[in-house]
Amino acid sequence: MKKRHEVGSALLIAVCLAAPAFSAEELSRADWQVDFFDDFHRFDPRNWVDHTPWVNDEDHCYVTDNQFNTREVSNGTLKLRVVDLGEKRPCNNLSKTGVQHPDTQYVAARIASKNRREFVKGRWTARLRVQDSGQDGMFPAWWLLGALNNEAPVEDPDETVCWPMFGSGEIDIFEHHSDGGPDHYAARAIVSNGVCGDGDWRAMMLVQEASLAEYHEYSVEWLGDDLIYRLDDVEVYRNAGMSDALSEPFFAILNFAKINDATMDRDWVMEVDWVKHEYLP
Repeated sequence: MKKRHEVGSALLIAVCLAAPAFSAEELSRADWQVDFFDDFHRFDPRNWVDHTPWVNDEDHCYVTDNQFNTREVSNGTLKLRVVDLGEKRPCNNLSKTGVQHPDTQYVAARIASKNRREFVKGRWTARLRVQDSGQDGMFPAWWLLGALNNEAPVEDPDETVCWPMFGSGEIDIFEHHSDGGPDHYAARAIVSNGVCGDGDWRAMMLVQEASLAEYHEYSVEWLGDDLIYRLDDVEVYRNAGMSDALSEPFFAILNFAKINDATMDRDWVMEVDWVKHEYLP
């Protein structure tokens, strides 16, 4: 049986049901209570698992257990890297249809809180930075997926829901796509079109400027009927009316992907200071 942090989820559902008694402004000023916080003084398997799917035709291979220094924890931060090994090697990552990733010389890290830290609504925040943004092929991200998502690793029998159906929804809190150049990121809710594999990623997307080499806090919160995206606690975007459409338990993902066959002149690094989840009591 999957543990969904049931107490926190029940509180969050109760808050949402009671929300009409308060204005959005009043709720936004309420004291958020922290029910999960990881400041990365070590890699804690109670919070995170290595995630190794092959998605988006990514050019690299996700590896586990900090192989090739791809997910180093040191000096109080998590460093997720894309590393060029200089020669191709086999890759055991599988697509959603079971196809194995071809040999590649690039390896990377992706971690998820799946089956460890999953919450209904509330607020998720990460403090992070990305060095040398805008290089061809870069795709670092901080995002959420519905807890019943059927991508590997599948650990429980209820993980059968295909993206982006309810139970496998997606929210991107921070996503830097190198095609747009340096110092910008996207935030969005994926709108499900009701069919497996069919999600609209443009309809509810913000592209926001930020100095990515500096630390910033990137968050999403459920407030009343809306999803609110914040940069350093300042609202920068709102998905109006999407709160209940994305009300399933979510887990968090941090990853650095390589999305084309461009060459790299150095390792790519996303450094994460901390991650937390909060709820309104």
